[in-house]
Amino acid sequence: MPSTAIKTVEKMLEALPEEMQERVVEHLREYILDLQDELRWDTLFKRSQDKLAEEAQRAKREMAAGKAKPMDFEQL
Repeated sequence: MPSTAIKTVEKMLEALPEEMQERVVEHLREYILDLQDELRWDTLFKRSQDKLAEEAQRAKREMAAGKAKPMDFEQL
């Protein structure tokens, strides 16, 4: 059963000429694909937080032990 939001969008689309409906649907399709992509990235970043924290701690230990040096951005 469609939600209230879906019913509202459906009614709004029905009020438009068919050509405009197609344009709106294409924009919605692209927008939804972008949202899905953002959700995938958010999930991947959440899964990697522990690993990132571990690497940050390792980098701090290496810096404290003198094993690391400042990055020379001119060499990139």
